[in-house]
Amino acid sequence: MKATIWRLFFCQALMNATMVGQAAMGAIIGHSLSADPALATLPMAVQMTAVMAASIPASIIFGRYGRRAGFMLGAIVSLAGSLTFALGVWKQDFLIYCLGSVLAGAGFGIAQHYRFAAAEAATPAYRPRAIALVMAGPVLAAAFGPEIVKHTHQVFMPYIFLGTYLVLALLPVICMVLLTGLTLPPPPPRAAVTTPVGEIMRRPAFVTAVVAGMVAYGTMNLAMTATPLEMLFCGFSVGASATVIQAHAIAMYAPGFATGHLITRFGVRPVIVAGAGLTAASVAVALMGETFWHFAIGLAILGVGWNFMFVGATSLLATAYAPHERVRAQAANDFIVFGTVACTAFLSGYVHARFGWSLLNLTLLPPLVAALALLAWQKSRGVNAGPAVAR
Repeated sequence: MKATIWRLFFCQALMNATMVGQAAMGAIIGHSLSADPALATLPMAVQMTAVMAASIPASIIFGRYGRRAGFMLGAIVSLAGSLTFALGVWKQDFLIYCLGSVLAGAGFGIAQHYRFAAAEAATPAYRPRAIALVMAGPVLAAAFGPEIVKHTHQVFMPYIFLGTYLVLALLPVICMVLLTGLTLPPPPPRAAVTTPVGEIMRRPAFVTAVVAGMVAYGTMNLAMTATPLEMLFCGFSVGASATVIQAHAIAMYAPGFATGHLITRFGVRPVIVAGAGLTAASVAVALMGETFWHFAIGLAILGVGWNFMFVGATSLLATAYAPHERVRAQAANDFIVFGTVACTAFLSGYVHARFGWSLLNLTLLPPLVAALALLAWQKSRGVNAGPAVAR
C-alpha cells in the first residue's frame, strides 16, 4: 500500500510543476500579450475553468476505466497544454496561449484526483496521512518548478518563457512512466439504486468540506495570481517573483507531511480554523508593505493556511459518501471548488487593475468569516462534521 502512495506522491508532484511555474509566469505573460491590463489573469481564469469542467468527464472515465487510465489521459492532456503554451509564446498570440490554458487546466483537473486515489488505496486508519502525503507531493514541484522558470525563461530570447514550457512538457512524460504498472483499486461497482447528487450535497460533512475547500483555494488563488504582477509593478525581476512563488508553493505543500497527524490528533475542525487564522494573518503582512520580504513572508503564511484548510476539507469530504458514491461526490466537490477558483483567477486581475493591491488582499477576509461561521453554527447545533455514511 505505502509503495502505491509514494508513487502517487511523485505523480502529483510532476503534474503540479506546470501549475507552480504557471503561477510565476501566467500573469506576466498575460499582461504582455493582452491589450487590456485587466485581462492579465484571464489565462489563469481559463485554466481554472478547465479544471472545473474536467471534474465531470474525469469522474466518468475513472468510474468506467479506473484511476490509472484516467491519470494517463490527464498526463497526455497536460503535455499538449505545455506545448500549446509554448506555441502561444512563440507566436505572441494571446488566444493560442489561452487555448494552452484550457488543455493545461483539464490535465490539472484530472490530476486533482490523485488525493482521492490515495484515500481509496489506504486503510481507513491511514487515510488522513495518505491524503496529506500525496498532497505534499507538489512540494517537489514547488522546489524545482520556479527554478525551471528562473533558468529557462531567457533560453530562446526574445521569446521569453518559451524554453520554460518546452522543459515543462517533459514532466507529464515522466509521470506516464511512473503510472505504468501502478495497481489501484478497481472502479466501484455500480449501485442498483443511484444516490441523487443533491442528497449527497445536503450532508453536513459535504457542505462543510465544500465551503472550506472553496474558501481555502479561492482566497489563496486571489492573492497568489496577482502577486507576480504587483511585484513587476514594484520593480522586482522575474527571478524575484519566481522565488516568492517558490516559497509560497513550498509552504502550501510541505506541511502535508504533518497535517494528517494534526487532523488525527486534534480533529478536522481545529485544523481548518487554524488555516483560516493563518490566511487572515497573511493579509495583515501584505498590508504592512511591499518589500521582497513582505511578499515572501505573506505568501508563505498564506500557503500554510491553504494547506490546513484544504487538506482538512479533503479529509472531511472522504467521510461524506459511501464507496459507490465516491466518484459523483468527488466530481461535485471539484466542480464547485474549482469553479470558485476560476472566478477568483479572473477577479484577481480585475480587482488588482481597478482597485489595487491593498483592497485585493482585504477581499480575502469576508469568505474566511463565512467559513468560520458555518463551522461554529454546526458545532453549536451539535452537528457532527463527519456524519455516519454506509461504507
